[in-house]
Formats: sequence, structure tokens, C-alpha cells
Amino acid sequence: MPATRTQAANPAGIAPGAARAPGAGAERVRAGVPVAAGAAAMVCVGGSTAVSGALAGAPLLTAQAIRYAIACGILLLFARLTGKRVLMPRGAEWLWLSGIAATGLVIFNIALVLGSRHAEPAALGVAVACVPTLLAAIGPLLDGARPSPVVVAAAFVVTGGAALVQGLGRSDAAGIAWAAVVFGCEAAFTLLAVPVLRRHGPWGVSVHSTWLAAVIFTGLGLTGEGPAAALRLSGADWLAIGYLAVAVTAVAFVLWYSSVQHLGAGRAGLLTGVAPVAAAAAGVLLGGPAPGPPVWAGIAVVGGGLCLGLRAGPGRANRKG
Repeated sequence: MPATRTQAANPAGIAPGAARAPGAGAERVRAGVPVAAGAAAMVCVGGSTAVSGALAGAPLLTAQAIRYAIACGILLLFARLTGKRVLMPRGAEWLWLSGIAATGLVIFNIALVLGSRHAEPAALGVAVACVPTLLAAIGPLLDGARPSPVVVAAAFVVTGGAALVQGLGRSDAAGIAWAAVVFGCEAAFTLLAVPVLRRHGPWGVSVHSTWLAAVIFTGLGLTGEGPAAALRLSGADWLAIGYLAVAVTAVAFVLWYSSVQHLGAGRAGLLTGVAPVAAAAAGVLLGGPAPGPPVWAGIAVVGGGLCLGLRAGPGRANRKG
């Protein structure tokens, strides 16, 4: 029997659409990109612990105003170079974006400084480590989905592992109160972005949150520290501000919100467990002691929680209704 036109063009007998279908390897790579982005963002955050400590004696409000202003300028420059559109907010979007800036950036940073006067860093770190549980429970609701029991369980595992890595630390009553503020603000940084990510994307949310934070910090700095506060910044302060502006703000914000946009707040929130692990690794690289058995156990627990939660499937698949 003579070959048909389809057989002649496709002698291997492969179905017409099959040859063009992406392979399983390509699918895995695409699925792994948001996970890698979120993990990289948390590495930037966790590795910045020592740098943030360098600003302990600097005028906080002014330093943060400069940090976010620089970050916003960098974001706008690269958005223009890469063709990313930054839309103007409208209506209720102003409230969501202002909420991110006010809670996730301004109050969060102030609470960390004031809380450190009453609590050891580990106590505040544990508050941040509890954030995955809240994101896993509330994040999907903001995106029109039901929370996944597997992801919620994984969030508790990650939180437990992160607590082992950091230790519990000591605190007085005021420190516990500030730790609660840190916890709420850290969660708000992600949750308040969910309603605006669809229209503005990671770049738009990052740009608007950073310039709003810069404006708020500038006003606070002018009234609380005076117009000449920037002149009191040392060369080391400027280097620390520059690093925080580039790596921990401009780069980390876009990576994190890209992860949240694709994974959903619940699954992306699991990746916050990477931050204390990165902080522990940075401490060793900077000459600190090798981690003890509890830290290694915590790292293993965090890894197990991530495997459990990230294999649960897309966070947006379980829609309500």
C-alpha cells in the first residue's frame, strides 16, 4: 500500500501533535523555576543578617528611606530595559500596595529594631518562621482556592525545622509583643500582594511598595532624625545600604513575588524556611562555629517539609465552587 501524505511526512508514525509536545524534562524545569526563584529570594534575605547588623548604629529611618529609594530606582531602570510595564494603581489597589509598604516594609523593620532591645534575635526569628502556617491557611483563600491540608501540614513541619535551626531565644513580655508584630508584618508582605499581583505582576508590586516605603520612611526620618541624618552615615553604612537595596530588596522582591504569583502564597510560603538555613550557612562562611546537631536536624526537617508541600501540586488547583 502506498504511503499516505501524512506517513511520508512522518515516517516514524508519531502523532502530529506529539512531536511538538514539550518533554517531561522541560515541564519539570518550568515547574522548578518559581521554586528556585522563591528559594533564591530567601537566600538573599537569610544571608543579609550580618549586613543588617552593620547598620545597628546608623540612623534607622533615614537609612531605610535611602535603601528603598535606591531599590525603586533600580527596579524602574531594569523594568524599562526589559520592557516590563509598571501600571499606575487604581481604586482599592492603593490600599493593598500601601498596606504592603506600611506593614511589610516600614513597621516590620521598626519592629525588628525595637524588638531586639527586648528579645534575642532567635526569638524574633521564630516569629518569622511561623509565617508559613499562616500563608498556607489564608493565602489560598485570597486567591479563590481552598487551603491544601498537605501544604498546611508541610508548613508546620517547615516552621518546626526553622525553629530548630534558629533556636528559641529569650525574651521579655515586650519582646514577645514585638515578635507578634514581626510575625503579622512578615505575613502581610505576602498576603496583601495576592490581590494585586494579577494586574501589576512582580515588577509592579515591587516598584510601588518600595517607593511608598521610601516616602513613609523619609517623612519619619525627617521628623525623627532630622534632615542632616544622612550625613552621619559612614562608608560602611552606605555599603550595607547598597547591598540591602540591590540584593535584599530589588532582586529578592521580584524573585519572591514571581514565586508567589506562580505557586500561590501557600506553597511559596514554605520557601521562607530557606532563610534561616541560609543565615546559618552565612554565619559559618563569615567565620562562625560549625552548626551543632540541632541545626543539622532542623535543616533536614525543613527539607522534608519542602519536599512534602511542594510536591502537593499547584496551590491554585483546588478552587472553591
